[in-house]
Amino acid sequence: MGIILQGGTIVTAGDVFRADLRIEGEKVSAIGLGLETAGDTVYEVDGCYLFPGGVDPHTHFDLPAGETSTSDDFFTGTRAALLGGTTTVLDFATQFHGESLAQGLSNWQAKARDKAFTDYGFHMAVTDWSESVAKEMDLLAREEGIPSFKFYMAYKNTLQVDDAVLLEAFRKAKENGAMLCLHCENGDLISDLTREALRRGERAVRVHPLTRPVAAEKEAVVRALVLAEAVGAPLYIVHVSTRDALEEIVKAKLRGQEVYAETCPQYLLLDDSRYRVDGFEAAKYVISPPLRPSGHQEALWHGLEAKAIDTVATDHCAFNFRGQKELGREDFSRIPNGMPGVETRLGLLYTYGVKSGRITLSDFAALTAANPAKLFGLYPRKGTLAVGSDADVLVWDPEGSAAVSVGTLHQQADYTPFEGFKMEGRAEYVFLRGRLVVQEGRLRDVSPSGRYLFRSRRSEVRGRKGNDGENGGNRKG
Repeated sequence: MGIILQGGTIVTAGDVFRADLRIEGEKVSAIGLGLETAGDTVYEVDGCYLFPGGVDPHTHFDLPAGETSTSDDFFTGTRAALLGGTTTVLDFATQFHGESLAQGLSNWQAKARDKAFTDYGFHMAVTDWSESVAKEMDLLAREEGIPSFKFYMAYKNTLQVDDAVLLEAFRKAKENGAMLCLHCENGDLISDLTREALRRGERAVRVHPLTRPVAAEKEAVVRALVLAEAVGAPLYIVHVSTRDALEEIVKAKLRGQEVYAETCPQYLLLDDSRYRVDGFEAAKYVISPPLRPSGHQEALWHGLEAKAIDTVATDHCAFNFRGQKELGREDFSRIPNGMPGVETRLGLLYTYGVKSGRITLSDFAALTAANPAKLFGLYPRKGTLAVGSDADVLVWDPEGSAAVSVGTLHQQADYTPFEGFKMEGRAEYVFLRGRLVVQEGRLRDVSPSGRYLFRSRRSEVRGRKGNDGENGGNRKG
């Protein structure tokens, strides 16, 4: 007996077509017409889109941050992700100073074990470099299924590493088939500007974006591109927020450099006017990089249209306004950096991207599922709807609309930065490995069933990336 999704429109990164989809066990077993057999469970999904379950390649669940920790752990964070249509997350396991990579990974495995509603994997964030850590990169890439490593060019004296470390890490990644993910802001410049602002007595929230200017991101992106190109290693740049940084990335792509860019809904839809609201409310928007002046958003949308930006992630790093963001009431530099967004990513991008005509349905599938799956060693198990793929299916009903409201979301945060934004459509059904887990906006089972994902190294997947447009060869009927 199987499950039939009947009458919908299947959307992948390379195809949009009317067909039925059959699920047997945990896999997609057939795509076409006339798939039903006796005993099957049939869901009529006429008028709906069938997207691959979303893959969010950038989350921070249960992350210690100075005096506090993110408000969403793996239970609440992945629950919210699932209800929004995301079936896979890649979180940043973090090695803090004095720890080995193995210790950092073990800590995150314990945080996620038996708590995740989505399938999940880890990038490894490296903050304390040594020769032994370099050797551990090989171990994690080859034996633990973690072929991606994050380094920070910002957060001086805590997370930031220098260029010598980056060069060594790029060489190691090139050797072992991994990829570096870089947070590109010039931490020395930011530290200096912050120190000077505080010396002048400038402590209000509105100062935050002034201490992390556009130039800080552009310079770090240029430097990262130069270092990666010198070594001949691939590079993934997280949360691109400015026109200036994107222009440098495009130049690198045009000269043949292997570089990939990520942006987030907050940089597409919000601008720095949010820092000029009355009172302390502006603290809700303190993130790094910060929201940018109006005009940068348009450049990022053009980047999506031109396929210069490869993924749309969330950088979900939630802190409550009360009790957490308030730690910085007297000093903007003490406000925890981050905001929630894991539940609204797909709805916002569908509404302001697809419905507005900015991107196509296939672009949507590529940016939110196929591209992150390909880049991070999960494709075609994840990120597409094809025979043999995991039956992670988002059945999206394009009808109806609702305003985003913190009162109706499931993220463990007391605000949403997108309060009042209109979202069109919703996740009608969500299947995770063939199991119906969300129906009509509600969880079918309150027990987490997510699994850890062992990911392939880039050297192992180059010859089998495939093309979603080939799904037609798997159709029946």
